[in-house]
Amino acid sequence: MLKLLIILVSYLLGSVSFAYLISKHFYHIDIRNYGSKNAGATNVLRVIGGKSALIVLLLDVLKGVIAVLLGRLIGGEGLALLCGVAVVVGHNWPIFLNFKGGKGIATSLGVILGIYPLGALIMLLIGILVIAFSRYVSLGSVTAAVVFPVLMLLSKKPLPYVIFAFVLSFLALFQHRSNIRRLLTGKESKIGEKTSPRVK
Repeated sequence: MLKLLIILVSYLLGSVSFAYLISKHFYHIDIRNYGSKNAGATNVLRVIGGKSALIVLLLDVLKGVIAVLLGRLIGGEGLALLCGVAVVVGHNWPIFLNFKGGKGIATSLGVILGIYPLGALIMLLIGILVIAFSRYVSLGSVTAAVVFPVLMLLSKKPLPYVIFAFVLSFLALFQHRSNIRRLLTGKESKIGEKTSPRVK
């Protein structure tokens, strides 16, 4: 019962949308009505600016780390993995925002940082390099998501970790399905491109 409660707490933690809260409190807008309409750091960057986007990014990463540490403290590695998935699901489909949230990349990074720090650093480096060369944030995110299960397999992690990696990868790819379509058709927005008027 306690383990189920901790998984629920992780989901609720994930449901706290910092992109929404910061844009609503400081700029009096619903970020989900602007730009890509996604409640995440990349859309905050495009619509509001770099400082707010960095704050959202760090807080989203932090909630992933906290969920994993909480799960580990209460129930060990198995619960840590489940809490990691739960916090990402909460971020993507937050109960507080009618299940319309973000794409889970920053929160997934925080989760992976708590589970497999070296893997998180490798994925972060790969994502940054892809973004730097392509200027597509979504391509960097998708590439990192695909790499994660491969890293788990190459590092010969136990089966639960591999399954966990495939679940997180699937969630990321599912949330980026529209981005993948736009990438394939050449219609995806590059970082730095103005998709909507900046909020003052």
